[in-house]
Amino acid sequence: MFGALVASLRPRQWTKNLLVFAGVLFGRRLLDPVSVMIAGATFLVFCALSGAVYLFNDVADREADREHPLKRMRPIASGNLSARAALIAAGVLGAAALAASIAIRPALGAASAAYLILLVLYSTVLKHIVIVDVLTIAAGFVLRAVAGALVLDINITYWLLMCMGLLAIFLGLAKRRAELVLLDTGAGEHRRILDEYSLPMLDQMISIITASTIIAYTLFTTSAETLPRKPFPIMLVTVPLVIYLIFRYLYLMYKHGEGGSPADLVLKDVPFICAGALWGTLVLAILALAPR
Repeated sequence: MFGALVASLRPRQWTKNLLVFAGVLFGRRLLDPVSVMIAGATFLVFCALSGAVYLFNDVADREADREHPLKRMRPIASGNLSARAALIAAGVLGAAALAASIAIRPALGAASAAYLILLVLYSTVLKHIVIVDVLTIAAGFVLRAVAGALVLDINITYWLLMCMGLLAIFLGLAKRRAELVLLDTGAGEHRRILDEYSLPMLDQMISIITASTIIAYTLFTTSAETLPRKPFPIMLVTVPLVIYLIFRYLYLMYKHGEGGSPADLVLKDVPFICAGALWGTLVLAILALAPR
């Protein structure tokens, strides 16, 4: 039962919560051990919150998941973890995470509560509304970054929030596309909202969001007040890597049918991992060495 519970918390998906470190990174506080420690505590809070949401969502979707070729193996859908035990664990995790976030800082408590309410609404209502479902997922990503900034009283640039929001929409659309491809004509039987989407429509949306994300990131590197801009906006050198990462993701999605689980994709594709590591190294070096 314990193993089934841990699996239902989806620890591989916790990489999404690394977004709480965006404030520390782009606020240039990585060399401040106290700030890093607080951001680390915020990361753990959101791991617990997201775990609680996953449990609640799997209970709500257990009947539909049993008809899915992959999701039917999840512990709740397969019967290895009872719905009652999952809901109790979700309640305990959610309450503990909210209490910890308030203890760290009340502003973090507000962001955590907003995240939890939003994702519970997604699991019950919003995921059944076309387009709103994808936008809700994106809002959850942005709230992680906002929480990481609020807990340290960092003014996070709106350009960075825009980049994160657009990237999250891109990932949400890619996930919907992967579900349509995997389930084919039975997509609507698994989740009715999938009948509201089509591959041509999703492809057009993905094209628009891809261009918007690249433009937003480029403007972020040249306009954000927290980034070095003398003798020139040196963060511009990271733009080609971001373009490669997005194009690599598109390649894997269209050529190999990936995209259903962003966390799994980025953890197993070696070129993507290498490019991501190089991007991270460049950003760290620029922010650490460039004059303020």
